[in-house]
Amino acid sequence: MIHSKHYPFKKSSVSKKLAEDQESTKTILVIHGLFGNSDNWHSIAQALSSEFNIYTIDLPNHGQSSPLEQASYDTIATLINEWMQQIKLEKCFLLGHSMGGKVAMQLATQYPEKVQGLIVVDIAPVDYPSGHHDIFDGLKAINPQVIHSRKQADTILRDYEPLVPIRQFLLKSLIKGDNGFQWLIHIDNLFNNYVSIRSAPPLPASYQGNTLFIKGENSTYIQEKHRDTILHWFPTAQVKIIPDAGHWLHAEKPLPFTSLVKRFCHPH
Repeated sequence: MIHSKHYPFKKSSVSKKLAEDQESTKTILVIHGLFGNSDNWHSIAQALSSEFNIYTIDLPNHGQSSPLEQASYDTIATLINEWMQQIKLEKCFLLGHSMGGKVAMQLATQYPEKVQGLIVVDIAPVDYPSGHHDIFDGLKAINPQVIHSRKQADTILRDYEPLVPIRQFLLKSLIKGDNGFQWLIHIDNLFNNYVSIRSAPPLPASYQGNTLFIKGENSTYIQEKHRDTILHWFPTAQVKIIPDAGHWLHAEKPLPFTSLVKRFCHPH
């Protein structure tokens, strides 16, 4: 099961021409990254919903979506396509960040007829070195049945991840319910699929549609050495760089980020 949230088109927030012409409405599907969920994109979705229908989804093993033991990129793309069929979403722009960018690339190459355009945020279709094992160890060290506060969880996680913003991001997936704390991520499933997650997605063919890669200037996830691989799979790809931004460029620089997205989806 794929869980989604819908941010409908706001007629009052756009030009009279658009407001009078529902056919002008375009849809963007937003796909979050590893350890995240759709809530991470709430403010961006709200900003974009003035001009577009926006869906944000929880990937399998994240948020409110179902656990998935074999979470390969092609399997996830198939599940998202089935969800699109269920809600009768025939075509949309894809916007994916990090792991979600790999999912978006997979979806665009498997089902190009469903994709109006592709936006990949700070990731390339390549293998990446292992870089999350300390985080996995820290998440596994937190027993939600035992802890009494998020602060206690943060104290445990601090021994594995020194950066406060990353710990805050990770602990957004630790929620308190009627029966104590629980994770919104399926840590074991993600760990068991980690080799697949950090590997290049198994793209079946090149995607010929319009494609935009957005890179944070201070991030190393997209590098010059990835250029040929990007253009092999996405021959029309452009790369835009947001200055003074890292891997979470949409959170660090929301206005430049949303501006790039709008210009790509509404070309003049």
